[in-house]
Amino acid sequence: MSKYDALGRFLRNQNAERVSMSFREIEKVTGTKLPNSKQYPAWWSNNPWNSVMTKVWLEAGFRSEQVDIAGERLVFRRDAPQPRKMEESAAMFEPSPKAKVIDHPIIGSLKGTFTIEPGWDLTTPVLDAKELDGLDAGIDKTADLIDEGLRGGSR
Repeated sequence: MSKYDALGRFLRNQNAERVSMSFREIEKVTGTKLPNSKQYPAWWSNNPWNSVMTKVWLEAGFRSEQVDIAGERLVFRRDAPQPRKMEESAAMFEPSPKAKVIDHPIIGSLKGTFTIEPGWDLTTPVLDAKELDGLDAGIDKTADLIDEGLRGGSR
């Protein structure tokens, strides 16, 4: 838990697209004084490795902008949702530790109905080049016959 978590809750509860705040208002919301590094524009950047507070506003779905160091003000702008990290997406599909695993009777019902001979390469094409040429020639001949029929020609 971060001392800046209250800022994240505050921002998530806002309906506005932009939330303008003074540094003093941020201190009131968080209940803690901002560090001396607040005087540097880089401290207000949207780099998630910048500070704990940066992570808080980013996770709340906001980005900082219009930072006025002299006037001690800035604007938090609602950000487009970020895509989930692969680890987070994968975790959604993991069963809960409390979930009861139930085997359905159809699972595994085709097991043993066919086998792949040892040494058989499933990545090799089914037809070789000569067979493909023959197939193409047959398709071309059929297409020619159809065209002839459509034009009313004789066989």
